[in-house]
Amino acid sequence: MNLRRLLPDPYILALLAMVALASIAPAYGRPAVVLDAATEAAVALLFFLHGAKLSSEAVIGAIRHWRLHLTTLTASFVLFPVAGLALRPLLEPLVGADLYRGVLFLCMLPSTVQSSIAFTSIAQGNVAAAVCGASASNMLGIVLTPLLVGLFVASGSAAGPSGHAIVSIVVQLLLPFVAGQIMRRWIGRWVDHHKPMLKYVDQGSILLMVYAAFGAAVHEGLWQHLGLGALAGLLTVDAVLLAVLLLATTWGSRALGFSREDEIAIVFCGSKKSLATGIPMAKVLLAGQGAGSIVLPLMLFHQLQLMVCAVLARRYARREPERPAPRPET
Repeated sequence: MNLRRLLPDPYILALLAMVALASIAPAYGRPAVVLDAATEAAVALLFFLHGAKLSSEAVIGAIRHWRLHLTTLTASFVLFPVAGLALRPLLEPLVGADLYRGVLFLCMLPSTVQSSIAFTSIAQGNVAAAVCGASASNMLGIVLTPLLVGLFVASGSAAGPSGHAIVSIVVQLLLPFVAGQIMRRWIGRWVDHHKPMLKYVDQGSILLMVYAAFGAAVHEGLWQHLGLGALAGLLTVDAVLLAVLLLATTWGSRALGFSREDEIAIVFCGSKKSLATGIPMAKVLLAGQGAGSIVLPLMLFHQLQLMVCAVLARRYARREPERPAPRPET
């Protein structure tokens, strides 16, 4: 028997260490500002390297892959809300009415961008499609999320699209990616010969995001607001939602005939929710309606999705392709 298979994955141990460190010594004040800047720099570097790694033909092909993007958007803005509403008889008794509103709120949010692309890269999926799909989810979410929240979560509140969110996505994510595409002519060969470096940037950026996000939640009083019963209920609810969407995106992408690489992009872009987008939106859309308790399910879901998707990405990376490429689109 290979004893190494019985040992936990070192990367999973690193993620758990970040959660433990954030619980014991969360960053706040000036260190938190420095940490946020370091995280943004790591993400920008990640997107720059992905831009330098991908050929222009791959990027153009990803943009034209409308079936994949439609599938991802359907998972984010149709399947998630339907699951949250349909599972209400199961979910609401576990967490109560106020926290259930928070569960519905997270169902209305767009996908993450940074971690979706990082996990797609680790799993050896279609990174170009993940860049386009996750970015499209966030751009459309600026309009769709306020609409959905107004219909199903908020009590008489309304809010319009956030220009700051659009600028943030463009400056932090799209511009570095475009810069990498432009620089590929000169540094593309060097990046191709140093692919392990890209892997460490992927994983390192996720570790920074876990520590920063969980540390912020702890500093805001996560453990003071949650008793053991409520915590167990929230974890159960978040786990059920994540499992439903992971299964739906996996089986759905296979039923629709997507390739393994496309399946990976759909799974990681369609099953996750953005904490970075959710918290600012909650402050605007749900001001005066208990926004603090409403974002708690999102905070826990964010940590859970990172942990589960880290394991899933490593499993994908170790698995050989099992299905032929899909039929060419007409």
